[in-house]
Amino acid sequence: MALFLLVTHGSDGDVLPFVGLGAALVRAGHRAVLLTHAPYRSVAVEAGLGFAAIDGEAEFESVLADTPGLLGSAPHRAGWAGFYRRNALFEQIAAECRALAELHVLGGTVLVGRHTSAVSVRFAAELLGAPVAWVALAPTQLLAVPVAAYLYGAELAAGLQEVRDGLGLPEVPDWRAWFAGSDAELGLWPGWFDAAGPRAPARVALTGFPLADTSARALGARVAAGADPSDRPPADLADRPSADRPPADPADRPFEDPFHGLFPVGTRPVLATGGTGRMLAADYYPALLAAAARTGLPTLLVVRHRDLLPDALPDNVRWSPGLDFARAVPHAAALVHHGGIGTLARALAAGTPQVLMADGVDRPDNAARLARLDLARTVPADRWRTPELADAIAAAAADHDLPLRAAAVTGPQRPAEALDAAAARLAELLTDRPRPRALHGLSPADRARLHARLRERRAAGTPVPEEAR
Repeated sequence: MALFLLVTHGSDGDVLPFVGLGAALVRAGHRAVLLTHAPYRSVAVEAGLGFAAIDGEAEFESVLADTPGLLGSAPHRAGWAGFYRRNALFEQIAAECRALAELHVLGGTVLVGRHTSAVSVRFAAELLGAPVAWVALAPTQLLAVPVAAYLYGAELAAGLQEVRDGLGLPEVPDWRAWFAGSDAELGLWPGWFDAAGPRAPARVALTGFPLADTSARALGARVAAGADPSDRPPADLADRPSADRPPADPADRPFEDPFHGLFPVGTRPVLATGGTGRMLAADYYPALLAAAARTGLPTLLVVRHRDLLPDALPDNVRWSPGLDFARAVPHAAALVHHGGIGTLARALAAGTPQVLMADGVDRPDNAARLARLDLARTVPADRWRTPELADAIAAAAADHDLPLRAAAVTGPQRPAEALDAAAARLAELLTDRPRPRALHGLSPADRARLHARLRERRAAGTPVPEEAR
């Protein structure tokens, strides 16, 4: 039985796929520990994973509140170095490295990190000599490596080197080569999606969309409205796979009206969301609400942070802090969203028409790939405040041919198989001999001394939670 230490940062779209991946590793007979933000403790534990928080809930929310500046919507606070310093992210990276070293089991551990951001797994791998894998959640995480390499080697260089100095690691001479130095790279999207835009490098194993909302509930999500939670068996019994029962997709369970109490029975509303984070242009929700009002269609706006919305909503709009999207999306007339890859994958699997208000990070690329295949309508930010957005929503709600078009492109989607394939590729790292890495020049004695230093530093800080051990 191997141990897999998984590190990721962000909101649902960044964390829930790692919960699903960890659950797949547990199904395969391994142990998995997730190191991520404190609010995800319960979903990780429910999925059978160990858990170690990299922050507290207040710190998590503070970082989310600071992210819009990275899109340029708050220019006076923009800048990656300032963002890292304000939010003590260099210190967080160092703490992650200490936790990884504490949890690491010699000869039986694989380190797995969200591509580009989880540098702690790469730093720890250099120190411990453990196999390490990057997991990319969207194609742009691979396409943006040259930009990230410049950022890490310039604006963030001083802070990252402070972390490396504390670990006894040398300076990185070439960050672009460093990014390509993992033992494996996985992309959690299918080949047809990859072919609709710039392709992933040949070294990246594509495993398919994980449909992570099947594995774990979203932040803010509640049991389907009108359903009695006591009617469901406990999660560890209801959702635990067995040899003759594959993991169930909530969308396939008996119908429970996910909109009960919000709209008249039988209503198929438009669902709208900007995800569970805050990295959105300031005009995103005002434009979305104006377009929803213009359509007159019953609309459910799913927004975890109520302060992002005005006090008064249009008469046809209802608000919810969270929703079981796996169950709700198949019963929606259309889905309007920010272009997150997990959200678009769920809409495709459900055959629900979607409108993407894509702006920033991976979203425009995701939107462009679907638009090329005639699988989504997209409205760029400079046209959000025009009738075009409302027209696109109305057209999507009336697009009854989308399920057939989507099925012809995507074929059957099997999220459990995608996650099992990703887990199997990671497990191979314990049998495949890792290729040499330039920074593995430390002798066993030197590495043992550095490991001891990490344990001493760890002893002076916050202990790793018991459930992570």
